[in-house]
Amino acid sequence: MVRQLSRGECSVGDLAQPAEMSFAAASKHVQVLEKAGLVNRRVAGRQHLCTLRAEPLREANEWLSSYEKFWGDNLDRLARVLEEDMAKEQQ
Repeated sequence: MVRQLSRGECSVGDLAQPAEMSFAAASKHVQVLEKAGLVNRRVAGRQHLCTLRAEPLREANEWLSSYEKFWGDNLDRLARVLEEDMAKEQQ
């Protein structure tokens, strides 16, 4: 749903269609996204139209990226240790 909303405003029915889910199920998913602050919903007649609020996603990405170097460095170190162990076993 988030990917679909990143392309522009969608109705809840439009969001339900690709996932082959009922309107009620899609509406519940949208409610979760609303509570998380990721979606705004407005009612236009009988349609519930949703738009993505990308700012919280940007903030989450910034927070996660701060760990990218940490994990990259640690995984590189682990790879070196494993390579050294394998080289010792082959001797």
